[in-house]
Amino acid sequence: MKHRKITTNQKGFTLIELLVVVIIIGLLASLVAPKFFGKLSQSRIKAAKAQIELLGAALDEFRLDNGRYPTTEEGLEALRKKPEGLENWAGPYLPKDIPKDPWGHDYVYKSPGEHGDYDLMSYGRDGEPGGEGEDADIVSWK
Repeated sequence: MKHRKITTNQKGFTLIELLVVVIIIGLLASLVAPKFFGKLSQSRIKAAKAQIELLGAALDEFRLDNGRYPTTEEGLEALRKKPEGLENWAGPYLPKDIPKDPWGHDYVYKSPGEHGDYDLMSYGRDGEPGGEGEDADIVSWK
């Protein structure tokens, strides 16, 4: 009689091994995620500052051509469409539509401003004046 040798050479992971791996991945994610999202919020703040600078340059070009900044009523739209009564308007001063801030809100423009010839700002993530961190206002005069 021949004896067959039965081997149980099955390879795989036990439930405990899988749980250990999942826990390790969870711990790593909890360490990396806050740093990643912190960088994301800083990127949005930097993008808003850069957009405000670009809009400021377009506003300065408008002023050079027309002798004044757009009024609050004309708003930033005056950079794209000629307001009535301006003979020297040489726009559009922006190549594309007026951007929204990185959180999807409109920029707030006032002219004359309280801090200079004009005030241009983003209210941050919450879209409301004031706030801290990512909710803080990003302004043209600082």
